[in-house]
Amino acid sequence: MGHYEPQATFVAGASEFARGHAALREALRGFLAMKSRLTLETHSIVTAGDIALSLAKWSLSGTDPEGQPVQMNGTASDVLRRQSDGTWLFVIDNPWGISILG
Repeated sequence: MGHYEPQATFVAGASEFARGHAALREALRGFLAMKSRLTLETHSIVTAGDIALSLAKWSLSGTDPEGQPVQMNGTASDVLRRQSDGTWLFVIDNPWGISILG
């Protein structure tokens, strides 16, 4: 949770959002349970002052609870904010990018 602002939002699906650290933990639990490997294929950042838009193509490989291989990929569009100590934290984490529009 150290990469997220306290009230950050994670886009879990087309109309599914997790807000705040407790909800984020729950939403990310499935990804973490897969003991997955996340790879960023390409990455670009656009900044405007203390706000940044991160665009990234990613792929994930892991194993589901039944032991079956899982392969996922997508293009993320994330919003980050620079903190007072100079670090950047997620405000909105949208791993699905525009694909959630249908």
